[in-house]
Amino acid sequence: MKLATLYRLARGHPVVCQKTNLLQYRCFQPDFVPRDPKSKPKKYKYPDVYEPYGPRPPPSDKIVQLAEKIAALPLEERVKIGPNLHLRVSHPKLVPLDVEGVGSQAGARAGSSKGETKKAEKTTFDIKLEKFDAGAKLKVIKEIRSFTDLGLKEAKDLVEKAPVILKQQVTKDEANSIIEKIKAVGGVAVME
Repeated sequence: MKLATLYRLARGHPVVCQKTNLLQYRCFQPDFVPRDPKSKPKKYKYPDVYEPYGPRPPPSDKIVQLAEKIAALPLEERVKIGPNLHLRVSHPKLVPLDVEGVGSQAGARAGSSKGETKKAEKTTFDIKLEKFDAGAKLKVIKEIRSFTDLGLKEAKDLVEKAPVILKQQVTKDEANSIIEKIKAVGGVAVME
């Protein structure tokens, strides 16, 4: 009985009965002003060249003379400018990416150049703890804590999981010094 009374009250209440979905249309809102159908759309003039930072100043005479000298050089000398400039300015050497398996043409190019290119020398290494003496376990844990930011429990768990990687992406000199330290306390570590 209470449910039926509640239903009748809700159904008869004017706020519930109103259809509010008509107000969702823009033309039924009181602040709507229709566009004049005879008016033409605005045309904006865009610049020929987009320069986000404004016009650039002209290059200096020294730069213009340098560009003229470079353009006057023969092709074989112009080819040597790039590597020489990289050495002078100390930019890192650009290494070609291996694109094997990316698209049919790229895969064919990579396959033909694969035999020509030499294997690049590794510059970063991973240090792996192979094994350790049972009596030197505490010393090995302390040594591992010295070059990592691990706590005592984490270092102990790491040593007990041997063989395990201790540190990744380390330079060759740093890796050799860490391996020597671990060897001095009774552990065996290798570089990968």
